[in-house]
Amino acid sequence: MVQDQKPGGVVQDCNSHPGVRIVSEITGLEIFTDPLITKVFANLLNNSLRHGNHVTEIHVHAQPGNNGLVIVWEDNGAGIPINEKELIFDRGYGKNTGLGLFLVREILAITGITIIENGEPGKGARFEISLPKDRFRFVPAGKISGKISGIECDRSSG
Repeated sequence: MVQDQKPGGVVQDCNSHPGVRIVSEITGLEIFTDPLITKVFANLLNNSLRHGNHVTEIHVHAQPGNNGLVIVWEDNGAGIPINEKELIFDRGYGKNTGLGLFLVREILAITGITIIENGEPGKGARFEISLPKDRFRFVPAGKISGKISGIECDRSSG
């Protein structure tokens, strides 16, 4: 089922993690995508917490992209080694289950959305989620139709 989802809700729902400041500059954005988008942002959060080693801040914002909009999720942790930037999206690759980022990419691909990691090793991870122009809209405050909820924000899941 494809429907409008509000990514800012994930950040609001998870902003109580001790020791980590989560800053979101996304307001009024709706994404036309699968409801599993909640799992995408939950996985990015859990990966920042689990693998970032010393993450103290996560910054989420949106910027214009080539054919639409790019949501940027970046942290100030350890980052991803250059030789692993594409491997982290392969099924079975990773330090936990090896499914998280593989499923993230699959969930996004259902509706033509892509994700890459292009952070600088040693300075943090930076995931860019590219939304085609027909997959999002901005709506006035108070008019947002959906809220992302039901995610886990701890170090033991995802």
